[in-house]
Amino acid sequence: MSVTSTGKNKALQDRRESAVPRGLGIQLPVFAAKAENAEITDIEGKRYIDFGAGIAVVNTGHMHPKVKAAVAAQLENFSHTCIQVMPYEGYIRLAERLNAVVPTRGPRKTIFLTTGAEAIENAVKIAKAHTGRSGVIAFSGAFHGRTLMGMALTGKVVPYKVGFGAMPSDVYHLPFPVTYHGKEVEQTLDALDVMFRADVDPKRIAAMIIEPVQGEGGFYIAQAELLQGIRRICDEHGIVMIVDEVQTGFARTGKMFAIEHSGVEPDLMTMAKALAGGFPLSAVTGKAEIMDAPGPGGLGGTYGGNPLACAAGNAVLDIIEEENLCARANEIGDLFVARIKQLQDSNSLKGVIGDIRALGAMVAMELVAGGEADRPDPDLAKALVQRAGQKGLVLLSCGVRGNVIRFLVPLTASDALINEGMDILADCMRECVAERAA
Repeated sequence: MSVTSTGKNKALQDRRESAVPRGLGIQLPVFAAKAENAEITDIEGKRYIDFGAGIAVVNTGHMHPKVKAAVAAQLENFSHTCIQVMPYEGYIRLAERLNAVVPTRGPRKTIFLTTGAEAIENAVKIAKAHTGRSGVIAFSGAFHGRTLMGMALTGKVVPYKVGFGAMPSDVYHLPFPVTYHGKEVEQTLDALDVMFRADVDPKRIAAMIIEPVQGEGGFYIAQAELLQGIRRICDEHGIVMIVDEVQTGFARTGKMFAIEHSGVEPDLMTMAKALAGGFPLSAVTGKAEIMDAPGPGGLGGTYGGNPLACAAGNAVLDIIEEENLCARANEIGDLFVARIKQLQDSNSLKGVIGDIRALGAMVAMELVAGGEADRPDPDLAKALVQRAGQKGLVLLSCGVRGNVIRFLVPLTASDALINEGMDILADCMRECVAERAA
């Protein structure tokens, strides 16, 4: 049963359907009125526990006091000049701080933009300008945005590519190795070798782009040997290695960036989502000699690095350090895994949860039929998201097969709130499974 709107929510939903195109999908037809930390209240006063964090955006919680204070202080001065017209110190300070924390050797530089997709577009532009090449390699199951280049790089057709015609050319996809589905790192690296022998000259490839943990693809974690292999191959052929940390960045995985778990140093890194605590801000940070490849005017954007967003970004970095959110992410991840394992082992849910994946507080469970990896259960995932919404829990699904539930609670959430949410989830799972069996 899906969530249905009533009262004020129904009225707004009707207005939404008249005013906004259907391509902007809505998960829950209820409208937010107020949010604080890991809780949201709708316009009718109903409380929701937020296990999505706006899709990994508010890692520091909704309306963190220090983010609010930083933005308010900036708003007393000015809200916009356009960095390309008249620059400001907040942009420079945040760039310096990202240059210091991104795990790349040597001098680094940063440019700010507005969205993750825009960061991806610019990283590809920078790599092409640096190498003088045109090709880009990405992975099946990847998600890199809804712009034309973002769609071309994305390794999932429905709903992202359907009906939009031809994608930009010279983009290639490798299979992403997922041990749970019998796909190993060696197979992926072999496929790359075949690609270079049969399909494209490696000297035509400007960049390879990879998520250290696939987001929309199902929270599959890139193995260290895969990332190390890509780094080695990029070095061998003069290819720029781009790491997409849009969803994984800023303490979510127990380190500032997920790539740090592998020890691999990228050439360029894209960031967004949690960078500014809910304000639209993205970034590309990388080796200075690569970042400087485009000429003046080749990069930029009217709103990129907006002063309010930069103020929020500087506050977010302070909060992560002061509240030790990397360590907190690991604690949260352990709590989620323990609770999900209890569900996996319970008699009433036998064979329902096929796999549990976690890197810090980036946690997922894959729903299957009969405990078999090759029998995905997207219908249960959809029903679970809707039932949880009815009971006041915001859940997100993902995965190429649509059968993965992902957990992205704010890193500032308490254990008590997480356990309350997991109690709701447990009830929802048992109800959904029992109803299907009846």
